[in-house]
Amino acid sequence: MPTFRGHVLIGLTGRYASGKSTVVDFLVSKGLASESCSDSIRAHLKQNGIEESRENLINGGNELRRSGGPGILAEMLLERLDGKNAVIDSIRTPGEVEALQERDDFILIEVRAGMDARWQRAQTRARTGDIVDRETFFANEEKEAVAKDESGQALNATAALADLVLVNDGSLNDLHSDLEELWVMLSA
Repeated sequence: MPTFRGHVLIGLTGRYASGKSTVVDFLVSKGLASESCSDSIRAHLKQNGIEESRENLINGGNELRRSGGPGILAEMLLERLDGKNAVIDSIRTPGEVEALQERDDFILIEVRAGMDARWQRAQTRARTGDIVDRETFFANEEKEAVAKDESGQALNATAALADLVLVNDGSLNDLHSDLEELWVMLSA
């Protein structure tokens, strides 16, 4: 695993509502820029006059990967970053990981949390497009876990490529404590 000695590109993968946004906020507070593979999808949806919903983000990402290849979202981000230190959220395919590994300072972290904790977090935050019933929440999650082809999300295969796993089943204070330790390790 690469270490942080001036330049770092941290990628985050994980299931829905696992705490990735909280990790991003922490790393931004340490001076990293924030990018998301989903930003490329959002721009695509806006350009085509499509409403931003969870389903449309998934479908838009699949469409972009079909037309541009499995790493296209990450490739678009690398161009925008131009070597800057950053944290990238929403890495959902091995192709995106492979594209980001072009930078030798890339570290992939899986943010992991149990199903019940994630369901509760999703209900608490109530983001636009969040699923409101438990059965649909977990059914959709299973669709994202294993891709049917290279254009689909493959969270299981992506998580298997992680350099580190950050377990987020505790309190927000527990997570921040773990993140402080991680930051010390990365910046040593």
